[in-house]
Amino acid sequence: MSKIKEIFTERFGEHRVSELPRKKGDIPLLILDLELRSPVTVIVTNGLSDYCMPVPEKLIGEEFNELYFCLPSYWQWEDMDNPQMNWVFEWIQRLSKYVVEKESWFGHGHTMPCGAEMKSLSPTMKQNHFFLTRPMLLEQEMAEMKLDDKTINFLAIVPIFLKEFEYKQSRGTLKFVRKMITKGVSELLDDFREPITKSKWRFRG
Repeated sequence: MSKIKEIFTERFGEHRVSELPRKKGDIPLLILDLELRSPVTVIVTNGLSDYCMPVPEKLIGEEFNELYFCLPSYWQWEDMDNPQMNWVFEWIQRLSKYVVEKESWFGHGHTMPCGAEMKSLSPTMKQNHFFLTRPMLLEQEMAEMKLDDKTINFLAIVPIFLKEFEYKQSRGTLKFVRKMITKGVSELLDDFREPITKSKWRFRG
């Protein structure tokens, strides 16, 4: 059992932590079944933190990260052939492999397009960018881990719309996160949410 799985098992109980079968070359993944006000499923990397990210000097202490998606209770993630849901597994692998292969780093506030063509993630998930953030909804559940001589942090992958990406780029991470909180948006995936930049008022002539 990996150290990360062991700590999650201590946090949540053995019945809430399982490993996802993986293909050769993939980053190992864990499945966390958590009971909040509404149950959620967390898909989290289990080994990305073996790679020490070359973070800027001011971020020393945040060079060991794992990535995760937070899925709502209505998602049938086990349906691996369903394009409305299986993209989370493709993208968590793509992002993890990218940062390692490019010898780069990810941190809170980073954004990236969903591929060069910036296509929507699925027929229902129209977002076409990702925003990486420290845990919001799962602030306690995905709190940092002290593991041997390093601290492992968890970054949530949040799908965002083009207009939200532009807002974040122009206003900055702090204001963007504040607006997310104001609009009740967190890392919990939502096929039905609208952009947080959308005006509440609509005027008709």
